Amino acid sequence: MSQHAKWMDDPMVSHISKEKLEFLGELVAGGHGKSQKEMMPYMMSVMKKAKANGITFTPADIQTIITAIKKYSSPEELAKMDEIMKKAPHQK
Repeated sequence: MSQHAKWMDDPMVSHISKEKLEFLGELVAGGHGKSQKEMMPYMMSVMKKAKANGITFTPADIQTIITAIKKYSSPEELAKMDEIMKKAPHQK
């Protein structure tokens, strides 16, 4: 069962499919409590599963989702997200 977070109801993500949002809810719930070192392998595994299930995100989707999640995150969660984003490969 996926965890329904407040950011999923934010109007800014209303154009993103419910399937994608539920997938992300499960991703966030599964990553809760993992250390930064544990998060990268976890994220790679989950993204591989998404690809196998035909779930893809455009760069605009990703940016919108990150912005929405940040609106509802604690300072600790924001710091962790910023660290992960610094290490993630970026496309320009």
